[in-house]
Amino acid sequence: MSEDDTDDRAVKLPRETDVLFGHAEAERALLDGYKSGRMPHAWLIGGPPGIGKATLAYRLARFVLAHPDPKSPEVQRAETLALDPGHPVARRVAAQAQGDLLVLERVLNEQTGKLYTVIRVDDVRRTVSFFGSTPGEGGWRIAIVDAVDDLQREGANALLKILEEPPARTLLLLISHAPGRELPTIRSRCRRLLLRPLDEPDVVRALAAASGRAESDPELKEAAAAADGSVARAAALLDGAALALRQKVLELIGQLPNPDPRALHALGDALGGTDPQILAAFMDLVNDWLASRLHEGRKQGLARVAEAFETVNRSAREVEAFNLERKPFVFAVFGELAEASRG
Repeated sequence: MSEDDTDDRAVKLPRETDVLFGHAEAERALLDGYKSGRMPHAWLIGGPPGIGKATLAYRLARFVLAHPDPKSPEVQRAETLALDPGHPVARRVAAQAQGDLLVLERVLNEQTGKLYTVIRVDDVRRTVSFFGSTPGEGGWRIAIVDAVDDLQREGANALLKILEEPPARTLLLLISHAPGRELPTIRSRCRRLLLRPLDEPDVVRALAAASGRAESDPELKEAAAAADGSVARAAALLDGAALALRQKVLELIGQLPNPDPRALHALGDALGGTDPQILAAFMDLVNDWLASRLHEGRKQGLARVAEAFETVNRSAREVEAFNLERKPFVFAVFGELAEASRG
């Protein structure tokens, strides 16, 4: 995304991260595919948010761009996709200056100062000219879509044009937080690679590497323990306010279907402001609870839970996009959760 400021961030972005934890098997599948010389032109890398999907995608992109011949000795003897951080390709990718790599993601709306809620279709259409041009270094043209979940139908259809007739030495890496919900026409044209949430020790190691903190840091361990296998969630929880917010939300969820109104008012106050990480942490907990209801609920109540999921996430996007009041949003969300809890 284009809103980052490296001086203010607590952790590295995926394009800057040169280590990967917990996904050795997935990395091996990508490396073996490349070594074989029969690399699929498109991969759908799926799994929950924040577990390293984008980190893995950038890791593959750097390796391929640095080693464009899959039969070269360097590639054939490689055991991982690791690339020296000092390599020119690694430096250019980190600086968003690698001409043969196109990244499609939500960008900043200059009028509002906020990220667009979707990947714009005009940005997706850039893939046509990008893949239609000659690689600047005579190798591969690679596009990373982070995340394909952020495409509207029009954008997904534009992407299909490349997926259906990819030029030679083309690689598309589509990141998805819910691959089962993507268009069948997209899924059928990609090799799927599903990643699992990280084990807690791997979250600790990844978070330490990304944040520069020691693995023994108590706050880091506490955040990792509450992150459900997601490094991104753990990073958000490193802020003490986020951990306190988590406890408030869990207490209110435990009171369903009759949460304490005074506690809801307090939660609305805590969610006040414009920090997107706080809202994201709140929605992570809400979605975790709804997902558990989908897995454990009675068949006749599944439709109500699914409806609640769609409603609260649509409302969350509107709150973020238009900077709406958080307190009415909190009451509306818990109203939906209360109804879903009775299903």
